[in-house]
Amino acid sequence: MNAIEITDLTKYYGKARGIVALNLTVKEGEFFGFIGPNGAGKSTTIRTLLGLINATSGQAKVLGLDIQKGMQDILANVGYLPSEAVFYSGMKVKDILNLSAGLRKKDCSEEAGRLCERLRLDLSRKADELSFGNRKKAAIVAALQHNPRLLILDEPTGGLDPLMQHEFFQILRERNAKGTTIFFSSHVLSEVQRNCSRAAIIREGRIIACDSVEALAQTNAKRVTVHGKLSLQDLNGVRDLKETADSCSFLYSGDLKHLLQRLSEEDIADLSVAEPDLEEIFLHYYKK
Repeated sequence: MNAIEITDLTKYYGKARGIVALNLTVKEGEFFGFIGPNGAGKSTTIRTLLGLINATSGQAKVLGLDIQKGMQDILANVGYLPSEAVFYSGMKVKDILNLSAGLRKKDCSEEAGRLCERLRLDLSRKADELSFGNRKKAAIVAALQHNPRLLILDEPTGGLDPLMQHEFFQILRERNAKGTTIFFSSHVLSEVQRNCSRAAIIREGRIIACDSVEALAQTNAKRVTVHGKLSLQDLNGVRDLKETADSCSFLYSGDLKHLLQRLSEEDIADLSVAEPDLEEIFLHYYKK
C-alpha cells in the first residue's frame, strides 16, 4: 500500500500560489525526502495532507484514507512534527506529552520516557522555560511516542545541536527499519542524501523531479578543482566557476578528453575530478 498518494493537489491563498497540480506517491516503509527552499510549498503540502488547511482542488490519500473523509483515522496513525513547536503557556513537558497521548487515547508514558532519556529532555520543565532546541525535542517526543505508522516531519532538525541531530536520525532509522514510513521535508540537502532512499524536489509550488536519491545525484557534470594558472576562455561546458588567486573550481559537463587536453596545455600544479554533491545537483534543477 502507498502511505501517501497525491493527485493534482492545488492550494491557492487567494491569488497567491501555494502548490500547483502536485502528483506524488510515497510507498509504505519508505524514508522519503521532500526538498525545497523556504517558500517552495513544502509546508503547504504537509498542512493540506493533515487537514490543517483545505485544498483548492485535487485529491490526496494518507494511509489509504481520503484526506477529506478519513482525517480522524489519519491523525490517529500519523506523527506530525511542525517546523516550529508552540505549546500552551504554563504547561510542563510531561503535561504536553500526556495531552498529546490523551488525544489519541493511548498510554505512551513508557515510550515517552525512553525518548526523553535519549534526547536528554527534562519532563519537569515548563514550556515557557524551554530553549528553541528543547521545544523541538518536546515536539519530537510528542510526534513519536505513540509509534505512528507514518511520520511527517517538517524541517525537523532546526534548533538541535549536532549530537542531538545524530541521535534523532538514529531514532528515525530505527523506526524506519521496523516499517515506519517517514516523509521528511527539508532544505538541508546533506540530511536527505544521508538518510532518504527517494526524494522529490519542489520549486515554486510544483514538483520538478522525483526519483531515488542516487538517480537525482546522477549527472554528466563533474566537479573539477585545479591548482595553478588556468584560462577557461572559450571552454564550453563550464559553469558555477569559483576562482581564487592560485586555484579554481567549476562544474564541467563537456567532453572530459577535451578538458584534459586543454589542461595539459596550462600551468597546472594539481587537479581533482569528483562527482558533485546533492546540493550542486539541486541548484542545477533550480536553474533549469
